[in-house]
Amino acid sequence: MRTVKVGIIGCGMIAGGKHMPSLAKVGNVEMVAFCDLIVERADEAAAKYGVPDAKVFTDYKQLLAMEDIEVVHVLTPNVSHAVISIDAMEAGKHVMCEKPMAKTGAEAKAMYEAHARTGKKLSIGYQNRSKAQSQLLKKMIENGELGDIYYAKAVAARRRGVPTWGVFLDKEKQGGGPMIDIGTHSLDLILWLMNNYEPESVVGSVFHKLKHTENAANEWGSWDPKTFEVEDSAFGYVKFKNGAVVSIETSWALNIAKPEGSYLCGTKGGADFNGGLRINGERDGSLFLNVIDVDPNARELFRGESMTDFDYEAKQWIHCIVNDTEPLVKPEEAMVVSAILEAVYISAETGKPVYFD
Repeated sequence: MRTVKVGIIGCGMIAGGKHMPSLAKVGNVEMVAFCDLIVERADEAAAKYGVPDAKVFTDYKQLLAMEDIEVVHVLTPNVSHAVISIDAMEAGKHVMCEKPMAKTGAEAKAMYEAHARTGKKLSIGYQNRSKAQSQLLKKMIENGELGDIYYAKAVAARRRGVPTWGVFLDKEKQGGGPMIDIGTHSLDLILWLMNNYEPESVVGSVFHKLKHTENAANEWGSWDPKTFEVEDSAFGYVKFKNGAVVSIETSWALNIAKPEGSYLCGTKGGADFNGGLRINGERDGSLFLNVIDVDPNARELFRGESMTDFDYEAKQWIHCIVNDTEPLVKPEEAMVVSAILEAVYISAETGKPVYFD
């Protein structure tokens, strides 16, 4: 396959922990430019993952001016996802933007409109769709094995898992806490599995209860209550135009002993991811619960190849660039996720439901 030249904008933890290592495993990718406000981070990324003459910038517009770059990965704080992605598409680049799509629903819509206007591909880093068990369940649902799915719960709950690095606790840069950070992953997966992107209304509640604790127990060390500007837990209830409902449960800090995962309930059966892909239902007068031993290498593309979810996400993204096909995560879908997340925050602030046109 032809070589795809990539520029990296934002060389922090998500770049080094996910995108750059995975792109490096895609044989026809060359990372030719790196941009970060902290030049030392860009230098380090270029030295580790770049071609020998890779360029380093602190101004992303200089990177976008490079004519040989075909694809840009936007890996910055949420506040700049929209402006950088739109500028990149306007500059003729395809864009992979890390989740969430944007800080607000309006920004996400503007990104989608730029994609439609320029004809450039746009995808969002929702890697849960890349899991083999997610793709198998998607096929089962499409084949009608769960029937009509009318209730689901999107769960991303941590007992004590507050990220204390970077800008995660900065409301202006991130837009929120666990709802927009990890809740976005679980909501995206549920909507994709249900194939339901027509919300009617959202009710939300946001809590700032445990963040004030001094010297708190936490997976990544105690947080500073004075800089913890976002919520520690948040919950939403979404009603869709076809009558289906989805509840969202997300937390970085919540007094719950053993958080469980997301699940879906249909007229013929249900599914969850607790201890693997589990399918429940009724047959011949008896209830059953089947745990499916999912082959991790049996994904839609590259069947039989052993790779991580991150690696699959990167390879299918480049595959869609080379073959001019749609990416696994489409911008019109991710746009709805951002609109619902924002509605949770608005509802919590106003005390009223948010209605969609």
